[in-house]
Amino acid sequence: MMAPNWLGTCFIAMTIAAWSHAQDAPPASPNPDTKYSPYPEQNFPNRVFFGDTHLHTSYSTDAGMFGNTLGPDAAYRFAKGETVTSSTGVPARLHRPLDFLVVADHAENLGLAPLIEESDKRLLASEWGKQVHDLVKAGKPDEAYAMWGSAVSERKDPLTDIDGLVESMWHRITKAAEAHNNPGLFTALIGFEWTSSPDGSNLHRNVVFRDDKARADQVIPLSAYDSEDPEDLWRWMANYEEKVGGRVLAIPHNGNLSNGLMFDSVTLTGKQPLDRDYAERRRRWEPLYEVTQIKGDGETHPLLSPNDEFADFETWDKGSFGAAKERDMLPREYAREALKQGLAYQEKLGANPYRFGMIGSTDSHTSLATTGEDNFFGKATAMEPSSDEIRFEERITGYLPDPQGRDYAIRHYQASASGLAAVWARENTREALWDAMARREVYATTGTRPIVRVFGGFEFTKDDLVRSDFARHGYEKGVPMGGELERSDKAPTFLVRAMRDPDGANLDRIQVVKGWLDAGGKTHERIYDIAVSDGRKIGADGRAKKKVGNTVDVGNATYTNAIGAPFLQAWWKDPDFDGTQNAFYYVRVLEIPTPRWTTYDARFFGLKRPEDVPGSIQERAYTSPIWYTP
Repeated sequence: MMAPNWLGTCFIAMTIAAWSHAQDAPPASPNPDTKYSPYPEQNFPNRVFFGDTHLHTSYSTDAGMFGNTLGPDAAYRFAKGETVTSSTGVPARLHRPLDFLVVADHAENLGLAPLIEESDKRLLASEWGKQVHDLVKAGKPDEAYAMWGSAVSERKDPLTDIDGLVESMWHRITKAAEAHNNPGLFTALIGFEWTSSPDGSNLHRNVVFRDDKARADQVIPLSAYDSEDPEDLWRWMANYEEKVGGRVLAIPHNGNLSNGLMFDSVTLTGKQPLDRDYAERRRRWEPLYEVTQIKGDGETHPLLSPNDEFADFETWDKGSFGAAKERDMLPREYAREALKQGLAYQEKLGANPYRFGMIGSTDSHTSLATTGEDNFFGKATAMEPSSDEIRFEERITGYLPDPQGRDYAIRHYQASASGLAAVWARENTREALWDAMARREVYATTGTRPIVRVFGGFEFTKDDLVRSDFARHGYEKGVPMGGELERSDKAPTFLVRAMRDPDGANLDRIQVVKGWLDAGGKTHERIYDIAVSDGRKIGADGRAKKKVGNTVDVGNATYTNAIGAPFLQAWWKDPDFDGTQNAFYYVRVLEIPTPRWTTYDARFFGLKRPEDVPGSIQERAYTSPIWYTP
């Protein structure tokens, strides 16, 4: 039935009347000076981005000559969340994409393996190049690698006379970074690894550019052929910045394979005691330290921290790549001890060479940045997932004979599925991430993705924990991780929040690790539990004696989140503060136990699990310290 005409007429009249009224008396508008939204003027970091600053592709000779066929393009695609077929034919994908990646291929004969694969005419024109080419093509990569390794150890570049060879491969790498860099969505930072290895001791650094291809292409990466002295690397970096107006920083590897050289008390070349100039340059060029990666964990060692029940974690302490380790080398290899040494240098020199932030990364040589215990593609292509005994038994160190005949071999089942760099920034761009690294507003994880935030100051109260503007208040009244506090008569207070990886394990506890220098020049350390899960109590000594428990079923490689907490937070005031003493504070967050990658492998492939590594581990995060300097 048709509606009566008067009904439609009435509706139109009412609509026109309402419209006319709105035109006659518009609603009051805000004063142009009124600022309703609180966010336009906020500029403090409000997001955490997870990535890897240390990934090798086939362009690294020790990867490409041993079966890695995946170049930088595949590495970036994998990091961005695509499914990539590994060099051994296994489909691989991350559970969640990374936010950023640094392809850090070795500078020494950069791209040699792809050049061999392509039978590059420039390479074949070299007698040495043709020899290694023919050996690889004849199925003898071990012999070719031995030739190359000999050249590197003697620091005699066999391809130095071929103009433009390294430069052309460097330009390929920077081109791939430029192609995959997508500001706001995914960041491809340009970088390379400088592979200093005096007598087989690991002094490697990853060099990370803030800049784009146009600037990075104006230099050729420094290699160990040029020098093995970090001071020469710093000079190279200074020359780069002066030449192109760019910015660059270096990240030392964890020092547990350095045999005491990473944090030595004398310079590498001159063997001179460290002075203020050295301290200032090292702090300037190396604001970060890679505290955890595939080659073990470098936070601390049980012999250095005997009162730390969590110190013996993924420990690699047998030797370097060239010789077994002496016990007196340990204090010059681990992050916590170096941070303590830095306080002493600050007092003695007026500058601290070891005022570094802490990150993790993989050092994977598969082009696949995997850190999940249930998705670990190994150190190198030969050790990718399979039931072959090489997966567990391949030696990573111990190939070269020890002068005293000692066994210092470390096998692949002792490798760690670690780690990641977590960066607090506002934007996922080269500039924002690099700037956060330079100011040390970063933390390390052993492979999972908990969210951790720390502020230190002198005015925080317990009530600040529940503020709706927690972060804004933290920046206004204090400093974030990586920051510095100046002299005060008040004891510093800290606000700490930690949330579990949304796809991972609950949290066990939050700890503050403090180091300080007493009036007699002696360094100390102490650990405080500041938040624990499951209603456990923290005693008067600042420690929770009761363990969180363990739900891991080793046989089935499973666990449950029936214990622990998804979120922990704490306000903490240093009960032992002395305003005259140099000190640092960093936060360690421990997850509940979960199956180790060897446990997952044993279950998946039906293998016997190695007995001298644990069936379960407690993944963790280490924040950059906050320093107090009187």
